[in-house]
Amino acid sequence: MITVSNLSFQFGGQLLFKDVDLKFTPGNCYGIIGANGAGKSTFLRILCGELEPTRGEVSIPSTVRMSVLKQDHFAYEEYTVLDTVIMGNKRLYDIMKEKDLIYAKEDFTDEDGIRASELEGEFAELNGWEAESDASKLIQGLGLTDDYLYLQMSDLKESEKVKVLLAQALFGNPDIILLDEPTNGLDIDAVLWLEGFLADYFGTVLVVSHDRHFLNDVCTNIVDIDYSGIKMYVGNYEFWYESSQLIQRMIKMQNKKNEEKIAELQNFIQRFSANKSKSRQATSRRKLLDKLTVEEMPASSRRYPFIGFDMDREPGKEILHVEGLTKTLNGQTLFKDLTFHVFKDDKIAILGNELATTALYNILNEKDTADSGEFKFGVSITTSYFPHDNTEFFEGHKESILDWMRQYSKDQTETYLRGFLGKMLFSNEAVFKPVNVL
Repeated sequence: MITVSNLSFQFGGQLLFKDVDLKFTPGNCYGIIGANGAGKSTFLRILCGELEPTRGEVSIPSTVRMSVLKQDHFAYEEYTVLDTVIMGNKRLYDIMKEKDLIYAKEDFTDEDGIRASELEGEFAELNGWEAESDASKLIQGLGLTDDYLYLQMSDLKESEKVKVLLAQALFGNPDIILLDEPTNGLDIDAVLWLEGFLADYFGTVLVVSHDRHFLNDVCTNIVDIDYSGIKMYVGNYEFWYESSQLIQRMIKMQNKKNEEKIAELQNFIQRFSANKSKSRQATSRRKLLDKLTVEEMPASSRRYPFIGFDMDREPGKEILHVEGLTKTLNGQTLFKDLTFHVFKDDKIAILGNELATTALYNILNEKDTADSGEFKFGVSITTSYFPHDNTEFFEGHKESILDWMRQYSKDQTETYLRGFLGKMLFSNEAVFKPVNVL
């Protein structure tokens, strides 16, 4: 169990949350939500002891083991995948290394024998003999083969390191798991496996995520950071959304009723306060008026971007025709004889191997060529592409966001560019921030 008492945190003069009292209990998965900058990751860092709160305390029993999803993908470059996963249970890893050092001694003493015996007992209690098979199950569940266990972390791709670090956080049955954006970089199969793992998990899970579908599937409670406070709701993301909207509507409706009643009482008092026969009623209504209040709606930290697609001209019926596309990479066939049509108003999700989907998009956007086959867009169609890797758009650029955006805009005026960036929540001085620091 985690008990949060009278917790407040202030950063750089900004109050993120105050007077927070919460309890997190075993068997539940808590989704932590809020706007960017509201303090979701900060809250997790306070819970795991990385940050000290401005006021209040976090209480966790000393016998409880907590595991945290690491964010530094390069922290374990010199270790094997197996060692990295087992480090999720630090005590077990330390025992394994100490055992290895003792057994490697040439002058093995009686004291070494006693110490080795103690370590072996604790090793067995921590299920050390199953550590390798447990690590294997975790990485296989996330889509990596058993062979990966003996590779160096430095040899892995970014997306593979993400999976290994997630396996590390889940390893060894910790009592509490803190996950900050665990689905980032995961393919659909890995996300589905993670959902199943968390659904069956016995301990306490706190997860920060912007994936509402994931939160809907795994969460028993939602913890909302907003209005400089933190509130807990029972239920998944959908239930939280409906509940929060209902609360807002109820406050507005009650305020409207109170405003109407206040106006009615004020009118009566003005009309009859000087009338002797009505003065007692006017006094009574004045007392009633003093009790009525209109609740002030607090300012939310949530801001929502506006994403709109304005077409240069109305497209025809046929958008895209793909016929017999084939692509291989380093001897591996990514796709073969791929044929499909796209028509007006179609909305299509392309799922599958990351290399294959990226290769297809690169071909359709003429950044690569197919081994065979052809494709053709409709005569009135213009395209735009948001790639998986957007490094090339920012590499070598030091100009402001405003100036960087100018190269992609037909309208070069600052008023238009500021308005467009404002839709994506870049406002005021933020538009002058250099793109290479984003």
